[in-house]
Amino acid sequence: MPGPADAKARQAAEAARPQLGHGVGLRVEHYARALEAPLGVDWVEVISENFFGGGGRPAAVLDAVRPQMPLVFHGVGMGLGSPDPPSAAYLEQLRTLIDRWAPAWISDHLCWTRFGGHHGHDLWPLPYTEESLRRVVERIDAVQEALARPLVIENLSSYLAFAGDEMPEWEFVSAVLRRTGCKLLLDLNNVVVSAANHGFAARDYLEAIPREAVWQFHLANHSERAGYKFDDHRGPVPDTVWSLYRQALERFGRVSTLVEWDEELPAWESLRAQAERAREIEAAFVEAREVQP
Repeated sequence: MPGPADAKARQAAEAARPQLGHGVGLRVEHYARALEAPLGVDWVEVISENFFGGGGRPAAVLDAVRPQMPLVFHGVGMGLGSPDPPSAAYLEQLRTLIDRWAPAWISDHLCWTRFGGHHGHDLWPLPYTEESLRRVVERIDAVQEALARPLVIENLSSYLAFAGDEMPEWEFVSAVLRRTGCKLLLDLNNVVVSAANHGFAARDYLEAIPREAVWQFHLANHSERAGYKFDDHRGPVPDTVWSLYRQALERFGRVSTLVEWDEELPAWESLRAQAERAREIEAAFVEAREVQP
């Protein structure tokens, strides 16, 4: 049971981080809706690389949305653990997005994507070794210097582990956060998926992460495939993820929260309702905290 010191640390971390509220991932299927009327959410997250072209309908969508609410650029191509670092051209394109639309932050995944000049267009898990840790720290330090701002990194879902792993994932992630000063996008669905696939307790993962480093939560759905969980972002947030969200609020306090739904997207109001459910759960947590002796 958390005690007074634990609650004080949680509230201090909560007060120090930006608070965007509750949002959703804005995808192509809902661009028309974004151009028609206010979206009715606190903030949106978009895929960085979809806006590298700099113009056309995607840019028009952001021009319409950004005056209404905060915006976060979420990347899938940085590949921080790849043998090859992000290119200067890639980082320049990110700087262009920052200058034009002033995002609350830039995020990407703690993964590798490239080898020998080839891009795999997937998010592959890293070996959790000291060698890999040194490479990732070097990459993040360079990116943060180039962008002149903290980077926010996201934990992955995974299905296999490297035989040469030297530490559990949460220890690796925590070490990256400590050594670089970057922040964490804690994807709670990914924790649920990996915990089931690798046989660890999701709560243990949360307890290992430093409170002050967590700037954002992701909530999403997954499917069951032949005895393992698969991260597919198809459908509403399931009960297992809502349950972990409540535990995460108890551990970290209020954190900017975003719902991802990338496959078979519903009507906008159904997606928005998921963000509203997250808001209600957070409000119940805050109310219960305030009446505690």
